[in-house]
Amino acid sequence: MRFVGTLVAVKDMERSRRFYKDVLGLETVSDFGANVTLEGGIFLQTMDTWKTFIGKTDISLPDNAGELYFEESDFDAFCGRLEHMDVKYVHRPVEHTWGQRAVRLYDPDGHMIEVGEELDSVILRFIRNGMTAEETASRMDIPLKTVSECLERHGTGE
Repeated sequence: MRFVGTLVAVKDMERSRRFYKDVLGLETVSDFGANVTLEGGIFLQTMDTWKTFIGKTDISLPDNAGELYFEESDFDAFCGRLEHMDVKYVHRPVEHTWGQRAVRLYDPDGHMIEVGEELDSVILRFIRNGMTAEETASRMDIPLKTVSECLERHGTGE
């Protein structure tokens, strides 16, 4: 068995497809009308067919019990783009205690989406701002080896 992706039920397929393309940059992989596959293993299913599949008529959105999680290497640019879009925020950008920044918003049907700063970007931001690898590891509560490997990947080893 293998995990393939996440399906979300949507009221208006075209509106949802535009949202995921315009806001998150996800292209359509396949389109079967009532079911659309997006890059990254996200499946959009029309609400009517979803109700039929599960044998229920009551679907509660938003429920805030889960989210689709994405990471962005250029978090500042992404947040800048969001400012020019009509999105409903769960919360605007925040910085978590370990230093990663994140923003949460709703898709058109109320599914929660989190876009977090890639952890490599957090490490590099801390290093650029003068922290040592040891200080960065301590601040982020991650192994020093993780910081060192990131710095090696990006050619900025200490």
